[in-house]
Amino acid sequence: MTSGQDRLALITGAARGIGAGIAARLAEAGHPVVLADVIEEVEATAGALRARGLSARAIRLDVADDEAVAGLPAVLGRDWDRLAILVNNAGISPKGPDGRARKVRDMPAEEWRRVLAVNLTGAFLVTQACLPPMRARRWGRIIMLTSQAARAKSQIAGAHYAAAKSGLTGLARSLAVECGPDGITVNSIAPGRIDTPMARGTTDAANAAFLANVPLGRVGTPADVAAVAAFLASDDAGYLTGATLDVGGGSFMP
Repeated sequence: MTSGQDRLALITGAARGIGAGIAARLAEAGHPVVLADVIEEVEATAGALRARGLSARAIRLDVADDEAVAGLPAVLGRDWDRLAILVNNAGISPKGPDGRARKVRDMPAEEWRRVLAVNLTGAFLVTQACLPPMRARRWGRIIMLTSQAARAKSQIAGAHYAAAKSGLTGLARSLAVECGPDGITVNSIAPGRIDTPMARGTTDAANAAFLANVPLGRVGTPADVAAVAAFLASDDAGYLTGATLDVGGGSFMP
């Protein structure tokens, strides 16, 4: 069996929150990890993993920048051929001055475009760039971080965020069909309310209203999501593709 050290994992949006949690969990499982993010904090996050004796490096990357994404093979250098796991986690969820998402009637078109560019097109660009080394080894794991907002009505997420995450689910299913013959699985994780900097940007009242409908009675943690991501990245998930796993404490039950 191939060891984790031979399977490099690239996690986008990994400076903090869910992305940082997934990077830590995969590194703990023995994978060398590359944390990609547009913000400077990603350097410190990767450094904290290295301080624990784990294999981690950071790169600055705007997933919506075509040229930057196309440059990934050069940036990763000799590590590129080891790329086997991709976690598309990068995402934004802009809010208005009152801490709530803007209604469609009030939403600037530029805000709409930017959310789709990062949350949906960014995942397309990064996935497209990362497929060659996975196809060459005939093994790969692609994990999309969607959202409960793509699965049910949301009182918190904006229409642009819900639309992008719904599109990400459709992209994952199409990729699962396309990539299956190459030994690559493509699955989605749809978190509910998770304690992250993004979630903390919402009003306390909105978060409390959501929590009232969570059977397990608590907000999730990045570690809750990371545990599922680690499973999807493993050999044990080799016959699971095109699926969406809900990590929301029972707040959504299809």
